[in-house]
Amino acid sequence: MSRETQQRLEKDGHRLILRRDAETVRLQTRSGRDVTAVWMDLAVAGLQLPAGTILDGEGIVYVDGRVDFGAAQSRANSTPARARELAARWPAHLALFDVLQHPDHGDVRGLPYVTRRRFLEELIEGNGIGPPLQAVPTTTGIATARLWYESLHGIGIEGLVVKAGSSVYRSGSRQWRKVRHAETVDAAVVGYTGPAARPRHLAVLLPDGRRAFSQTLTAPLAAQVAPHLVAAGRARRARTGTGDAYNATEVDLVVEVLAGSLGAGLLQRRRSHS
Repeated sequence: MSRETQQRLEKDGHRLILRRDAETVRLQTRSGRDVTAVWMDLAVAGLQLPAGTILDGEGIVYVDGRVDFGAAQSRANSTPARARELAARWPAHLALFDVLQHPDHGDVRGLPYVTRRRFLEELIEGNGIGPPLQAVPTTTGIATARLWYESLHGIGIEGLVVKAGSSVYRSGSRQWRKVRHAETVDAAVVGYTGPAARPRHLAVLLPDGRRAFSQTLTAPLAAQVAPHLVAAGRARRARTGTGDAYNATEVDLVVEVLAGSLGAGLLQRRRSHS
């Protein structure tokens, strides 16, 4: 593999760190929060890896052949019991794109990405590991990257990420440059989670008829939409197509969200017709 710029597929899910210890597997968020209980199917699959392995990846869920951010978000926000129900219906996959610790080479974060990528492929192939653990495809070819970008959008692939092959691993850095499909669509707000005065997520009706949650609202966005939700009065309990509960309400509010695999993953801004 050359030291040229590396380009890989961007899949829309939840960033996870997989730690294979001597006796077990733990899954953590980048902040270090243990989320093994809600991604237990991935933890079980991780037992195939040799002890002393730490991998970086993204937990994703396919629904009807498409990467579905809403389904991944439902899993991440569920209780362990609910997560088992969701896993039975929509098993998760862990799209792996980096290795932080190698069982034979120790901490490899200071090595070039092309070396870490080789180690990742050797771990996956050498241990006969397949789905739900899989390495994200990568290429140094511009033509191949363009083909991926144009042809795979229809199955929920968000876009590409680009990184120098010589770069080391730095947690929290912005060494990856994301190249996303940025089309937006209008979505009607049909509910929320949390209290109306301090909503945590918005439930929105997408143009294809699906109901999905936004990402966790920032404090400024929550403050903007809260007056509309409070003014709508008492809400009723409802569920999305993936079974997640929310407070359904009738409010004349439209938000702009990223189209495609993100669904309602990224709230852009809010508009009211009133």
